[in-house]
Order: sequence, then structure tokens, then C-alpha cells
Amino acid sequence: MISKYCSKAVSYTHLDVYKRQVQQVIKYDNQVTEAVEANGISEYKDTVLAIIYTESKGQAADLMQSSESVYGQQAVIDDPQESIAYGVKFLAEAIQQNKEAGNDLWTAVQAYNYGLEYIRFVQEHGGKNTLALSEEYSKEFLSPLLGNSDAETYPYYRLQSIFHNGGFLYKNGGNMFYADIVKMNQRFIKWFG
Repeated sequence: MISKYCSKAVSYTHLDVYKRQVQQVIKYDNQVTEAVEANGISEYKDTVLAIIYTESKGQAADLMQSSESVYGQQAVIDDPQESIAYGVKFLAEAIQQNKEAGNDLWTAVQAYNYGLEYIRFVQEHGGKNTLALSEEYSKEFLSPLLGNSDAETYPYYRLQSIFHNGGFLYKNGGNMFYADIVKMNQRFIKWFG
């Protein structure tokens, strides 16, 4: 009986954490609105907020982890406004290329993590991002490109990964679950925002 109540307490605690994290992200709503409008992707504002939630929970200066796409290395951007500007610009480019390729939206979101080359890969494999395609790209293309020719993995314990493969990602292979995680986080933004 006690464990029943303890599990409910843990659940409520987790909900409170999600609410606080979403509220931290929502603090940047005005900056995100300006950036999506400036880049012609206003209809994807919630997706941008979900990417911020995914990348930093609104807790880091480089909210959208934009440094790599701009400077080729991590942790260079130290201003949230700059991170939003570059992150939204990159996402807008991914969305545009993705539309031209005829792919689904989640391909563009996954390309935010993998790079724009992923868009053509999905186009050549049916035009819809799937976990199977994402894993193939991570293992067979991205990991080797970045030096992991042995398909070495490392532990990654998220709900999606545990159910899919027991909880791992490929070293240097980005996050094959990225689009699914952003999709889930977009729901958190809607529920708790």
C-alpha cells in the first residue's frame, strides 16, 4: 500500500519538474517569436520551444546548442539570444530544404541534430523520418564520418532508447531518437506552457 502512494508522489514530483523546466523555456517565448517570424517559420514556434527544451531545458546560455553548426565546436555561444537566432536560422534552412525534398517535418527536426545531409538520405528512402532510418544513418553514415568505424556505442537511458535497443547511442552518431524526443517535448510545452 505504501509503495502505491510513493509511486504517486514520485509521479507528481516528476510533473512538477517538467512544469518548472517548461516555464524556464517559456521565458524565451518573445525571443523565439521574433526569430521564427524573421525566418518565415512562425508556424513552427512550438517546435523551436521543444528543441530548446530538448537541448538545454532553458538552462544554458547556448539554449539551442547552436555553437557546432555555427562555429564547428561546442560551447562557443554564451548568449541565449545569439543561440536562438542561429538555431532558428538553421532550423528554417532545414525546413526549407526538407519541403523541397518532399519529406515530413520530423526529418527536418532530426536534421537539426544530424545535419542537413540527413534530408537527402530520407528523401532517397521514402521521404519519412523513421527510427529505423535514423538508426541506419547514425550507425552507417554519421558515426563513421566522425571517426567511429567500429559502430561503438555508449549508454543512453531514455524511455525511447530503452524500449528500442536497451539504452544506447552510437558514438559520434548524434541522437537517433532526437525527433521523437522533440515531439514528446512539444507535448510538454503544450501541456505545461
